[in-house]
Amino acid sequence: MKRIFVTGISTDVGKTIASAIITEALEADYWKPVQAGDLEHSDSHKIKELISNKKTVVHQNSYALKTPMSPHAAAEIDNLIIDIAQIIEPQTTNHLVIEGAGGLMVPLNEEDTILDIIKKNYQVIVVSRHYLGSINHSLLTIESLKQKGFNVAVIFSGNEHPSTEGIIIRKTGVKVLGRIEEETNFDKHLIKQYAAKFYPMLKTL
Repeated sequence: MKRIFVTGISTDVGKTIASAIITEALEADYWKPVQAGDLEHSDSHKIKELISNKKTVVHQNSYALKTPMSPHAAAEIDNLIIDIAQIIEPQTTNHLVIEGAGGLMVPLNEEDTILDIIKKNYQVIVVSRHYLGSINHSLLTIESLKQKGFNVAVIFSGNEHPSTEGIIIRKTGVKVLGRIEEETNFDKHLIKQYAAKFYPMLKTL
């Protein structure tokens, strides 16, 4: 069974939409280990709203923090210290899609970052979106993962930007799984369409 970790080059680049598409395509389970803020309409809630299949189980967060901040700071407000030993992968015989929080170097506590909860057997998918500085953020993210020995693939999010995307592909050599276009609204129907489009590439991971 596949274990797919979805990370982004920054916040608000489309990780949750990408996670929904992958989850729907593989009829996988979904898990967001650390959620910070918006607990009434969290990423786990969004996944439930966007998928159509009946097989997916959305697993409980290991940490659900009240404030939309970096997890280490949100945890401090909640009088907690995040212990990565307590971030335990849920038991499932299904594929599992795991969504990170922000980018790789987002701190969980004084020592650990999101990178420290990515296990060696995880396939990592990086969501990259064009903005000023995104080349640097993409290259740093991908190279950090490759140096740690992870198998890395990329999904591009938003309108095509050939000069940005071309240099990222040439410098990293990573597999590109596809693009999530700039859409006005994502609903179950659209997620299902994207899932069908992405499924052939996801099978090859």
